[in-house]
Amino acid sequence: MTRNIGILGAMAQEIDEVKALLTEKTVVKIANREFVVGKIGNVRCVVAFSKWGKVAATITATLLIQEFAVTDLIFIGTAGALADGLKVGDIVVSKRLVQHDLDARPIISRFELPLLNRVYVDSDPDLTALAGRAVSNLINKGVESIVGKEAVKEFNLNPTLHFGDIASGDQFINSVEKRDEILSLLPDVQCVEMEGAAVAQVCLEFGTPFTVIRTISDTADHNARVDFGKFIVEVANAYSRAIVQEIMRLV
Repeated sequence: MTRNIGILGAMAQEIDEVKALLTEKTVVKIANREFVVGKIGNVRCVVAFSKWGKVAATITATLLIQEFAVTDLIFIGTAGALADGLKVGDIVVSKRLVQHDLDARPIISRFELPLLNRVYVDSDPDLTALAGRAVSNLINKGVESIVGKEAVKEFNLNPTLHFGDIASGDQFINSVEKRDEILSLLPDVQCVEMEGAAVAQVCLEFGTPFTVIRTISDTADHNARVDFGKFIVEVANAYSRAIVQEIMRLV
């Protein structure tokens, strides 16, 4: 089967350089979304901005599967660190995804996906391993070659790769209290964002292999010191391009 890989970015600015990788590209507009279709290397790809939040990302992922027949889906973007030891510039590749704001008690258990009888959705092991290899290769090569010396110095980048659980919710987590609450209930979660678990549920129900790759941009509390906008443009965007390009080389 010929692969047709869907690539979603959590922010438009995080996938600008991924779009630039595409050759033979055409643009298709559906439901106020722009899907860029083409090839990265020899691999057919469709790249799109998910839009923010679980509902928006669900719509975009569904369109990728139904309208563009993607065979695999990669979600890439930034996240806030929850686990101790994670630092700005580290990269987390998902093992499992969970919706930290889902609560239908007393009908079903907290965090359980209605009618699916599960709390977590597992990432595809082969696609996740592939993403991990790509990230490892780039770290070994040196992040300076990806973002430049100035960005490495400004953001104190010395990235490490982590595999683990990622939590999603329609909340921007920027307080110690909320961060600690999530960790107390979901102690294995590495980082938090707003889309991945919703995309995971879509992929589960359609039977589409997926993985989520998140660059740590902050510590999900009020002590963050990073210029987020600058980090997205100078670091996350470059990370996305390099990781996606390496994945396509390895496919």
